[in-house]
Amino acid sequence: MTRPRMLLVEDDAILADLLVWHFEREQFDIARTGDGEEALLLAEEQVPDIVILDWMVEGVSGIEVCRRLRRSVSTANVPIIMLTARGEESDRVRGLETGADDYLTKPFSPRELIARVHAVLRRVRPALAGETLHYADLEMDVAHHKVRRASRLVPLGPTEFRLLRHFLEHPGRVFSRERLLDTVWAHDSDIELRTVDVHVRRLRKALNHGDQTDLIRTVRSAGYALDAET
Repeated sequence: MTRPRMLLVEDDAILADLLVWHFEREQFDIARTGDGEEALLLAEEQVPDIVILDWMVEGVSGIEVCRRLRRSVSTANVPIIMLTARGEESDRVRGLETGADDYLTKPFSPRELIARVHAVLRRVRPALAGETLHYADLEMDVAHHKVRRASRLVPLGPTEFRLLRHFLEHPGRVFSRERLLDTVWAHDSDIELRTVDVHVRRLRKALNHGDQTDLIRTVRSAGYALDAET
């Protein structure tokens, strides 16, 4: 499989080093810079498959880099995930309206960023995204509909498989029962909220074996999350 090309635009050297380490483990080829002007030149020289773009970088700002990438014919369709310390809703809206595909507020988990990168690539360039999802000791082979935990094959029904896939694509994020109904059950009006609880219990039972950690976290009055750090 072709290694996806990433352009990482981040002027925090320590964070950039950390992200390079994580994404090289995910088999990405990475070009990096902390300068907006250089980022535009790098993108022109070799069009990346995805851009990780910090809002506050040297030279041309990240928001302007995003705008120019969207205006260029060669990079107009390249997915962009923005990183920023600006957490206000107006800033998130501005970033998305400028052309970012996703938005992550600092501080964030590299694991979550990796999941979001793979999720974006699956939507726009499935051939690059691979067909295996990982979290903790879980591994999902999407193409062959197989799940393993610590090398043990985990038998799952179709609904539990879709539910786990959704969690794997968004590790650490809490989803309400209503949101899970919308995404996993595709707006089926005949499904009740308690059905989500039933399938989460089935998923837990299938995943947990012996004294293994329960990877599904219940958040009271909020919903569920895939979270190994409970």
